[in-house]
Amino acid sequence: MTEITDFASLRDRAVALRREGLSRRQIRDRLHVYNNDVLNRLLEGEPPPEWTKRPNAKDDLKAKARELRLQGWTYDRIQLELGCSKSSISLWVRDLPKPERRDPSEQAKLAGRKRWEHESAVRDEERRQTKAAWTAQVGSLSDREVFLAGVVLYWAEGAKDKMYSRRERLAFINSDPNVIAFYLRWLDLQGVERERLRFRVSIHESADVAEAEAFWADLVGVEASTLQKATIKKHNPRTSRKNTSEAYRGCLTIYVLKSAELYRRMEGAWYGIVLSARVADQQNRT
Repeated sequence: MTEITDFASLRDRAVALRREGLSRRQIRDRLHVYNNDVLNRLLEGEPPPEWTKRPNAKDDLKAKARELRLQGWTYDRIQLELGCSKSSISLWVRDLPKPERRDPSEQAKLAGRKRWEHESAVRDEERRQTKAAWTAQVGSLSDREVFLAGVVLYWAEGAKDKMYSRRERLAFINSDPNVIAFYLRWLDLQGVERERLRFRVSIHESADVAEAEAFWADLVGVEASTLQKATIKKHNPRTSRKNTSEAYRGCLTIYVLKSAELYRRMEGAWYGIVLSARVADQQNRT
């Protein structure tokens, strides 16, 4: 009878400590009960406090798996998405309704789309890394390198002199702000004062001309009011235009006054580049 009374008293103390938030080890040390069987009996029916529960690393995966299952995903698709085993998925979602059976061809399409998305992400990352590596590889450019790069750029995008139409004046047009900025640096390197530059926007009639002029003027560092009258392009309904987004700002043409001598230097340098490339090619062939 005494043993029963002592056990009941001990259990009351153990339960009270448990409800205060103590762990099994703390209760054991407080009551000096070192027998696990006796301690189990004393705490029978009393849940452990929240702070003693170990977080399950898979709780987030389980919640996501249940969410996807409720959306009608199959075990295969959930496994591909979360990277966990089918046995775990089955355990986590077994109480949920089974999705309607899909056509095998549709399942194959979904799996193929998932693989494509994964491969596309890998390719995008490879592109980013390659571009970043070669951006760093270029480093700083010498004045000679800037000059030669500018010559090639002008020959690709600028107006050229013809035997039947003499145009020994620099006139350069492009829609890429980075290209325009580089060309301006090239002109600075040639000692061209900004007072000798004239600017004109060329843009389709459906675009916001004023906004485009403000953008280009800000880029080149002049007031929009100083730009020459914009060249407005009429829309041809038989063509399909791609440049219709909000980022479309047309092209900027840069004219350089009194630039005949600079044009001749540019054209001569271009043919020097061509000749050098031919000589190098002939040497490689021998």
